[in-house]
Amino acid sequence: MCRIGAIKSLDYVHPSQALLLMQSQQKGHDNSGFAMVMHDLGGVFESYKHLPTLSMACTDEGVKLAEDMLHAAGFQRVMQWVPETSNLPGLDINAMPNYVFETFDYPKHFKKAEQREKEDLLLDMRLKLRKALEKDEMGFVYSFWPDVVTLKEIGDPKDIGTYFNLWEADSKFTAKVITAQCRQNTNYDIVRYAAHPFFLQGYTALANGENTFYQKNLEFQRKLHRGYIGFESDSQCFLYTLHYVHRELGWPLSYFKHVITPLTFDDIERRDDRQQLLAIRQSLAHLEINGPNTIIGVMPDNTLFTCCDAKKLRPVVIGRSERMVVFSSEVCGINEVLPDRDWETDIYPHEREIVAIDENLEVQRWRQ
Repeated sequence: MCRIGAIKSLDYVHPSQALLLMQSQQKGHDNSGFAMVMHDLGGVFESYKHLPTLSMACTDEGVKLAEDMLHAAGFQRVMQWVPETSNLPGLDINAMPNYVFETFDYPKHFKKAEQREKEDLLLDMRLKLRKALEKDEMGFVYSFWPDVVTLKEIGDPKDIGTYFNLWEADSKFTAKVITAQCRQNTNYDIVRYAAHPFFLQGYTALANGENTFYQKNLEFQRKLHRGYIGFESDSQCFLYTLHYVHRELGWPLSYFKHVITPLTFDDIERRDDRQQLLAIRQSLAHLEINGPNTIIGVMPDNTLFTCCDAKKLRPVVIGRSERMVVFSSEVCGINEVLPDRDWETDIYPHEREIVAIDENLEVQRWRQ
């Protein structure tokens, strides 16, 4: 069983807290890797929130190819951060030669473009970079988006933290929202792109469990959007459905749950919005999911949420203090990060609800 976790804070948090959250759940580790996505960045990125940051791991040839492509497209680099690494003997990590975190200014002819145009530009550029770097595995492009940084690596999570010097907190590399997972979906090949969390145009998703409707989701999603690619893990389908429901269709987050775990027809008939729910069941039946899973997601406005399968076959718990909220597969993870919280206020989400945390750390619970 995978282990997942997330932190949302009013203050900037260092990834060491995410590692601590995940380490306590080490029973689920199998040395297949550690990955995290950081939203609402602090430290060296805080002054560049409005500009896209490229996150990738690559060879020397990959760095040159990616930078040449970005320059040719009109992007101008304004900041680069290179993490200090400690390649100590005995570390279990399948490290790439380079880890690139570079912030770019938009091409001149896009600086006055509408926000949607800029977002499509960034998606198309990331897809081009990914395709170009796939040859000879020159590199892996995880995200190219404002105020977001992604790190994925194969190996022992503890050693990955050591390699990137992430166990010691500093003020250079921080964020207010961090999602993390310490185990890939090992039903498939262990590749960097298969590591959760997954990111697309401001949306992040990760999951604990499996999606037995994976093939049905995949065949339908491939036709919906150019950004729905890869499918290295069945859990990527959760991200693509979230993106499609909220961004492409423009529906509220609460309807994401109705798409992935629809109510029975008897329950639908008793609701005021039964026409909408019946339409969802008829038109988006191929986005329904099945199997034991818990999903954690981040929205473009940094709302953090979680929901479970319709039978709640995978655990999740939410702990909170005045300035921080922590999601975890197991309560022991929250105990490490928030040991002094009021445990009686912990939330164990219902199988038919979404629990969301807004920018003020207020809790919203939407029941189906």
